[in-house]
Amino acid sequence: MRSLERAIDVLEVLDASRHALRLSDIARRAGLPVATTQRILSVLEARGRVERDATGYRPGVGLIFGAHAYLTSSPLLLAARPVLQDLAAETGLTASLFKRIGWVRVVLARVDGARPLRYELPIGERMPLHLGAGKALAAGMAPEELDRFLDQLTDPANADGTTLDRDGFLADLKRIRDLGYSQARGEREPGMASVAAPVPDPEPGSTATAAVQVSGNQEDVPAERVEQLGIEVRRAAFAISRRAF
Repeated sequence: MRSLERAIDVLEVLDASRHALRLSDIARRAGLPVATTQRILSVLEARGRVERDATGYRPGVGLIFGAHAYLTSSPLLLAARPVLQDLAAETGLTASLFKRIGWVRVVLARVDGARPLRYELPIGERMPLHLGAGKALAAGMAPEELDRFLDQLTDPANADGTTLDRDGFLADLKRIRDLGYSQARGEREPGMASVAAPVPDPEPGSTATAAVQVSGNQEDVPAERVEQLGIEVRRAAFAISRRAF
């Protein structure tokens, strides 16, 4: 089991990097001896999970197989796709599904609205929990977990450069819990707005780990429309929960 954990540690180091890494860098970031790291990389490279060139090591094409298997078999995704299609058609906005993994959220599915977003939102992209739809998930954290999340936050800035105010953020999360949905304007991308709701987990005592969002240009999401969009995303979130769980 220890060997498996070390191999996953190496893959996570490569997954978190935007460029190829040298052997010594991978070993340092994974907290492993260089010799051990090299043996792991050799096995992963032979199985197509890692690629290597003159600049170093990077994730290999073989990782796509696992991603494809997840995207085509996940009950959550199978349940969400038709709901997102309907949500995008009804609102004219881009509908997306996110899942929380640790202290980030990842894009699992997206259906474009009438006007495409001004920025890319690729499947598999890691995104913050303290901005946009992430707040719909952060709002469900227990107080102790929320404290740990905020303590480890290294880049708490919005798109306009303003720094997250802890007390203001906690007050925002309380409003989200009271309303059942979150809203954001220009937090992650200038000129954009979104409304999101957590997908309920029917397991007693469980915290929602997925969220549904609609997003578009700020002029497409005026303040007077937010309440109705909140109803729409909550309805979609409940529909996904009923189908998936």
